[in-house]
Amino acid sequence: MSGGVGPTGCDISLPKEEQEIEHKEEQDKSLNKSTSTPQRKTSFLSFRQLNCLAVVVVLSASGMVSPEDFGFVLFSVIYMCFISKVAFPSHPSKEQPPIFTQQIKILKIYVFIGAIIGLYAPIAYILHGIFESDKEGIKAATPHVFLLASQVFMEGVAFSNGFSSPIRAFVPVIYNSRRIFTIVDWLRDEISKVGEEHSGFYKRIYAGRALAVANMAFWCFNLFGFLIPVYLPRVFKAYYSSQKVN
Repeated sequence: MSGGVGPTGCDISLPKEEQEIEHKEEQDKSLNKSTSTPQRKTSFLSFRQLNCLAVVVVLSASGMVSPEDFGFVLFSVIYMCFISKVAFPSHPSKEQPPIFTQQIKILKIYVFIGAIIGLYAPIAYILHGIFESDKEGIKAATPHVFLLASQVFMEGVAFSNGFSSPIRAFVPVIYNSRRIFTIVDWLRDEISKVGEEHSGFYKRIYAGRALAVANMAFWCFNLFGFLIPVYLPRVFKAYYSSQKVN
């Protein structure tokens, strides 16, 4: 979860997938050099993004996702298409360079840590809660996982369909902002479990609190310390610079 780092503009992008995307971009570059007509990215979703779509479907079918979260995802799709037409259209004839070309190793580590904290560990927490019959703990963690999985899928859609870099940046920013509120609710729910004496639940309560605190710290930093002050200015600078060149 790199907060929009790299050629994909994704908030979650594991090193292996980044290498696959970079290889695909190199093929696109060689194809563009050999032909006179501009090449537009075709629809392509990675295995990871399809897995996230499966997570979204499963959580939706479970009935633990609120109508507000459904509405938010639907709104993000509609608004993304709207601003891509009226505010930030893509330029098929102009290649969009990656926002960050240095310190790639550090960014990959940052991505990997975000994936563990934000997606894999909460999914394991939810699965463990199913076996422990901890319906309240599952219910509190589900909105964050649902929105994060939706975010990963939407980032793949934004990249594979050739949306402009501001649109790609829009996805992690708006989803990160929304998820902070769900994490606050999750943390509040975990703290309110004081005094519960369910057998075997104490360790789970501490694990839930640790996960909620870790996600709160990581995603607040991601939004206020990276996306807004660092990533967005670079995205807009690159986008409007390419417009001037055109």
